[in-house]
Amino acid sequence: MKFTPQSISDVILIEPTVHGDERGYFMESFKQDVFENALGYKVNFIQDNESKSTKGVLRGLHYQLPPYAQAKLVRVVKGSVLDVAVDIRQNSNTFGQYVSLVLSEENKKQLFVPRGFAHGFIVLSKEAIFSYKVDNKYTPQHEHTILWNDIDLDIDWHLDDIVPSLSDKDKNGVSFKNAEYYN
Repeated sequence: MKFTPQSISDVILIEPTVHGDERGYFMESFKQDVFENALGYKVNFIQDNESKSTKGVLRGLHYQLPPYAQAKLVRVVKGSVLDVAVDIRQNSNTFGQYVSLVLSEENKKQLFVPRGFAHGFIVLSKEAIFSYKVDNKYTPQHEHTILWNDIDLDIDWHLDDIVPSLSDKDKNGVSFKNAEYYN
């Protein structure tokens, strides 16, 4: 596995070693000791989640605050998405900046999104299956949503011909200026 810090260095791109031949492929998608050695600290993932969405579905920007903040390890099993992580750590040098990249079944890339980041994605393919690990339980009372199209964040969602399909929660997110931040 190759671990590459992104423009916000705490967000890590993970590229697994894929062994393939005419029969298909094999890869290790996660290995605890290798992962923690690359990060330099322990992460105890407690749950795996998966969602299926169609083209244009935009989920995010979601996050939880302490004591239920979550780190995530995200990947795409089928299709492709543009994945986005926004730094909401108030005392960070990269506060309000974001990392985005395409995750797909073809590139098999994964993204580690640490605690203190809002996260979202938009489906670029006809359909996508999105899989992720979290290191803390989901608690609705600690969940927050920042508007996906917040003017201050100015995220390039690569919309082109895509009209985003949003949940009510995502339509009613707050502006970045009015969001509660991670301390």
